[in-house]
Amino acid sequence: MKLSIVIPVFNAAKTIGELINKLSEDLSDIQFELILVNDGSSDNTEIICEYAVRKHDFIKFISFRKNFGEHNAVLCGLNHAQGEFAVILDDDFQNPPAEILTLLNEIEKGYDVVYSKYLNKRHSFIRNLFSSVNDAVATFLMNKPRNLYLSSFKIIRKEVVLEIIKYKGPFPYIDGLILRVTDNIASVYVKHNVRLVGESNYTISKLMDLYLNMFVNFSIKPLRIFTISGLFLFLFGLVMGVLSITEKLIYNEPPGWTSTILIIILFSGFQVIFMGVLGEYMGKQYLDQNSTPQWVVKKELVSIKD
Repeated sequence: MKLSIVIPVFNAAKTIGELINKLSEDLSDIQFELILVNDGSSDNTEIICEYAVRKHDFIKFISFRKNFGEHNAVLCGLNHAQGEFAVILDDDFQNPPAEILTLLNEIEKGYDVVYSKYLNKRHSFIRNLFSSVNDAVATFLMNKPRNLYLSSFKIIRKEVVLEIIKYKGPFPYIDGLILRVTDNIASVYVKHNVRLVGESNYTISKLMDLYLNMFVNFSIKPLRIFTISGLFLFLFGLVMGVLSITEKLIYNEPPGWTSTILIIILFSGFQVIFMGVLGEYMGKQYLDQNSTPQWVVKKELVSIKD
């Protein structure tokens, strides 16, 4: 098997059927399998995918009992991938299926992972803004190369896939798993189409969950930041204490009420934020130790080849 194409599917009833047909047409010269993971869609996506399984001979279909998130769906698909390379493709048709060949040609030069990048991104302003924030956060927290754009459309070598799927926690972040496995990564320009149907499924709350996964599951830098900040605040408090004692001895006056309140607010705010970050780490560990599932499968179908 040359290629495994993993598509996390969510409320894609208007696009997934045409996308499957286009994949079959554009990749007719390559042996590939298509792994569709329905992430708790509320429309007719499941019915359309089941029809596609009966129509085509290259599809595996897994349907979740509820929405677990895009990265959980991708990880599930990678667990079922058997190809020499695995491609991750969105269900919105913004990445033309023919561009898979561009990624394939690049990774065959010897890279472990090849990401797509765009001369002209067709996302909305808000999506591009959050994408820029995501890029900056990933660069700082996970030592991502600055010139590497972490797009969802990428191709991964089988050996790296086998390392990625060793992760058994309930909060996967695929790019974080890739970056801790290999640095033999490249990127290549591909076309990016305008979304013709529907809207992005990434709401602000989902994006915040994604960032918290990056913060808590794949880096301890937030804790180090608070450790260093606590040291500076301690030194600041020490200086303020010396100044207050000096003021008392020289002027025989108590310290100002305003400065006292400001110091209390400053230290209290720092402590509350630190406790919140620490709580996130502890909460994630609790859910992990409590055997929170990565996903729960409702049904699994495989095309029957003639």
